[in-house]
Amino acid sequence: MTGPVLEVRDVVRTFGLGENAVHALRGVSLRVEPGELVAVRGRSGSGKTSLLNVIGGLDRPDGGSVHLGPHDVTAMADSGLLRLRRELVSYVFQSFGLVPILTASENVGLPLRLRGTASDERERRVLEALDHVGLAGHAGHRPDEMSGGQQQRVALARALVADPGVLLADEPTGQLDSETGAEVMDLIARLARERSMTTLVTTHDPTALSVADRVLEIVDGTVAQPDSASAESRRRPTESG
Repeated sequence: MTGPVLEVRDVVRTFGLGENAVHALRGVSLRVEPGELVAVRGRSGSGKTSLLNVIGGLDRPDGGSVHLGPHDVTAMADSGLLRLRRELVSYVFQSFGLVPILTASENVGLPLRLRGTASDERERRVLEALDHVGLAGHAGHRPDEMSGGQQQRVALARALVADPGVLLADEPTGQLDSETGAEVMDLIARLARERSMTTLVTTHDPTALSVADRVLEIVDGTVAQPDSASAESRRRPTESG
């Protein structure tokens, strides 16, 4: 499916009160076009994870709005947000987020179980997803039987098995060595473009920045305006065929 336009308007998120308040997001606005892969870089604590959590409905902002296509995420009830995450938005986390006692195929199949997908259809799609990330031969392995890179590939397969329109990846290479991280980011970029997913990746990894269509920088809870020339030089030409 083709991912929707993502539009964040003047989003504010503050944790705590008074002198102890932490202003994670200070009027953030951004727009990601359908099928665009945007990287958001910034130091630890700059607000990257808070931004993804607000976009995906895992957290609610104190002000501003988030729209995914026709959906006003900030106005949704909890039931609507749950449905949004089941049907439209998928996540990839730095810590992989796999269930330790489940095999790779069982972990990948979780979103389809939550959707009530029939078992034969679920099995077909799970094996297809594992094949897409190069792990068809590891379907029966549990997380502790796989390397970090393999675990992140399983997490990516799980994120994509339900064919989401939006992919949010929070420091997906943060626990990987540079070579493995580059392989995972290349895989995310390839699959995102093949599926025309609206994709937002938070990172400080130069490899992740190099595969993005566009790079934004978040500093102390605000999105800095990139230099237009350098931003254009990072944009990849539209692929044909």
